[in-house]
Amino acid sequence: MRVCLSVCKSIRKDIEVNAQWKDIRAPTGDVVIVEDDPVLRPLMVEMLSEVRARIVAFETADGALNHLTEGSGYCSLLIADHGVPGNLSGTQLAALFRAKWPKSAVIVTSGYELAPATLPEGVVYLQNLGQVGSW
Repeated sequence: MRVCLSVCKSIRKDIEVNAQWKDIRAPTGDVVIVEDDPVLRPLMVEMLSEVRARIVAFETADGALNHLTEGSGYCSLLIADHGVPGNLSGTQLAALFRAKWPKSAVIVTSGYELAPATLPEGVVYLQNLGQVGSW
């Protein structure tokens, strides 16, 4: 399986990475995914399940916030698409999440370029390369 995401325009091209999924330590808490694309969401769940993570996926940031505030346990990673339907954007959820779990990792994705100033401190931004079917 191959999924391409552009992380940063300044990544060095001369570094070779030979990491295997089996070498990655499983997260100690839940991984919450917020993605409204019905093709991309299950693909993300499938990819992350390979690292033995317990994954909970939502179509909206509102649904994820309800899950997180119900005392569902520790969440070690939030991956949220910025432009999801509902009252909260993925970036707004990321800010609330960082306030509650400041040591947990947060990734915000978007098909659009986001200005760094719009992201909460400590959040990693991944600009995706378009819809899955368009590759």
